[in-house]
Amino acid sequence: MQKAPTAGQKLSFDADLEDWAEGMDYCAVRVPAEITQALGTTGPVLVLARVNDSEPFQVSLFPVGGGQHYIRIKAQVRRETQTKTGDRIRVRFTVLDRADVVLPDDLVAALRAEGVEAAFESLPPGKRNFIVRRIDEAAKPETRAKRIQEGVEAAHERREKQRDQPMRS
Repeated sequence: MQKAPTAGQKLSFDADLEDWAEGMDYCAVRVPAEITQALGTTGPVLVLARVNDSEPFQVSLFPVGGGQHYIRIKAQVRRETQTKTGDRIRVRFTVLDRADVVLPDDLVAALRAEGVEAAFESLPPGKRNFIVRRIDEAAKPETRAKRIQEGVEAAHERREKQRDQPMRS
């Protein structure tokens, strides 16, 4: 049985920036096996990461099978650190507790405008985190807007489900 990674755990490693998807601006680095072992899981792990001296960014270590993780490095981070495919980079990260996920300001504004902030907060933590991660990983503004709308729709669905449930005494 796998254990949950420890929130607050800090790890770092050096790796080569790889082109992850041919013809797309999508780069990632392989997480060393000893880091995956230290985490104690081969599942996704939510982290606050830095590349070289970048601003911190929230991302998930994603599993690729065989007990291996990768971490996606967004184009914005690569521009900030002036790195490109093939460069050796230093990755430092802190494992986040699922409850530590920070909602993006544009998502909060959209939820507030629709009056569904409380319904969004009542979604299971994994669902909220998935929605936020998809928003944060959007490369294009139109994709981000679409994913924010998906988050608002999920909150509306949650509110409707809550209304349909009978009150318990």
